[in-house]
Amino acid sequence: MKTLEVIHKKKGRQFLFRVETSHDRQDYEKYEELRYEIWEDPNDTLPGSRNMCCDNYFNEGNCLIIAAYAEDDKGHIEQDRQHLVGFSYGFVGVTDREIGFKIPGNLFFYSQYTGVREEYRHFGLGVLMKEFQKKIVLEVMGIHSITCTFDPLTGVNAYRNIHCFGMDVQDYREDYYGDFGGKLNRADVPNDRLYMVWDLDKAVERPAYDLESLVASGQMAVVAAVEKVKGRSGPVLLEVVEKTDLDMDRDFLLMEIPFDFYTMIRETEVMDENVRRIPVDWRMETRRIFQLLLRRKYRVIDFRWLQEGTRMRDFYVFQKPSPLK
Repeated sequence: MKTLEVIHKKKGRQFLFRVETSHDRQDYEKYEELRYEIWEDPNDTLPGSRNMCCDNYFNEGNCLIIAAYAEDDKGHIEQDRQHLVGFSYGFVGVTDREIGFKIPGNLFFYSQYTGVREEYRHFGLGVLMKEFQKKIVLEVMGIHSITCTFDPLTGVNAYRNIHCFGMDVQDYREDYYGDFGGKLNRADVPNDRLYMVWDLDKAVERPAYDLESLVASGQMAVVAAVEKVKGRSGPVLLEVVEKTDLDMDRDFLLMEIPFDFYTMIRETEVMDENVRRIPVDWRMETRRIFQLLLRRKYRVIDFRWLQEGTRMRDFYVFQKPSPLK
């Protein structure tokens, strides 16, 4: 059996990443507690602790739970709720229902949750956790692809999934979770998601391009501007959709999105409809562009950020399909 834990040191602090193997259902309660702390949606829950225990790949099932624990001020790392700062949860699925589980190549691992406590989100734990997940899924479970969904307007997830891991966009799904609420979502903003596939055997490769040149030359299907609005906590600078171009036809195209969509969701939850609609406008405009470019067979090849003075900007990078020979 391959090792089921690893320790990383980030910014002078140690973190233990460990696969959950317990046969005691009470050891699984901490994951639901942390899930609620991160998302704060009581209507969206993990399976009960008994089911998580039974469904664990290392017991009788096919789910995989990875915990991230942080060392305390005394340099100790305990595997308990106090030290738990992040987790991932997922399970085995099948691509073709008619084939089912008969052929190993028909199996994939669906990564449903990956979350980190707010005060630990600047340690790069999400990337480290997904890298460890990849190792376990590939080397222990023998599965060669991981799938997941994420909000296309969340740059932190796009950067990790597309830039760091080279995941491929397979589908754009409108309002995939309905009225999913909580701290990181809002019921009146449609919960669109990108459906991603991570080929664990493929190295990250992408064509050469220059982001600053693409921005400077205006090869942008979506461009943002910055406006000062009266947000929930007071005056705040937020991006708004400045313009979109549905007719642009270039080898490379950029789609700009808000740099911090989670902050935008919170700050625009006010009575002023013009302010409240800002994230909704972003959703609807980027949905149109995403769906159009995917229909035209453009591929999302990268996700990057750019700093201009004090302003941070996020961009999807699309590449036009090569002409048929």
